[in-house]
Amino acid sequence: MTIKALFFDVFGTLVDFRTGVAREAESILGAAGHKLDWGAFADAWRTEYQPALEDVRAGRRPFCKLDVLHRENLDRILPRFGVSGLAQDAARNLNLAWHRLPAWPDVARGLARLKRRFLLAPVSNGNISLMVDLARHNDFPWDAILGAEIAGDYKRKPRVYLAACEAFDLPPAECMMVAAHTDDLMTAAKCGLCTAHVGRPNEHGPGIGETAPKAPVDVAAADLEDLAAKLGA
Repeated sequence: MTIKALFFDVFGTLVDFRTGVAREAESILGAAGHKLDWGAFADAWRTEYQPALEDVRAGRRPFCKLDVLHRENLDRILPRFGVSGLAQDAARNLNLAWHRLPAWPDVARGLARLKRRFLLAPVSNGNISLMVDLARHNDFPWDAILGAEIAGDYKRKPRVYLAACEAFDLPPAECMMVAAHTDDLMTAAKCGLCTAHVGRPNEHGPGIGETAPKAPVDVAAADLEDLAAKLGA
């Protein structure tokens, strides 16, 4: 492999969305007097994610930013948890929880090491402002913000991966997709990219996540620091 650029999935791979969303929901909804199972609330919100993306991928609606889809999904699930009459400012702030998610503990050190040798960019379904806020919140040292908003579509559409390669003027074979989700990596591989799996065994709660890839990949790592070591960074 002659890798020049690393592309990263973000939700689940770099940031702990379940813990982050649950904490933000407890802070914002709790202040409004609501008492919920905060982990279940985070799970329910995330469960709406792929169906919303599929409406865009399948052409049933035009491309729109993930922030818009997240807000629609939030409005959809609030009644299931008995939340009604939430002030617009509170709902808007809660939707921005996705902009304030915490990174996994290994990420900052791992990215710092990888940046010494490679170009780095997110290739996420998150919109640009969301990715910028997460980067500033967690000190992600990106060289560019790539992904869905650049491609005008959502993973796992091939255009998202190929547009990232094109943005860096690199052939797919010189780019590597890094993710904690085997299906993300398999699509990237079909587009000609190299692949690296990072284990996130607690992504969806304790013991619920991919510890190892479910199909062959070029590199399998326990975390980003392990990935940096295996890539010689």
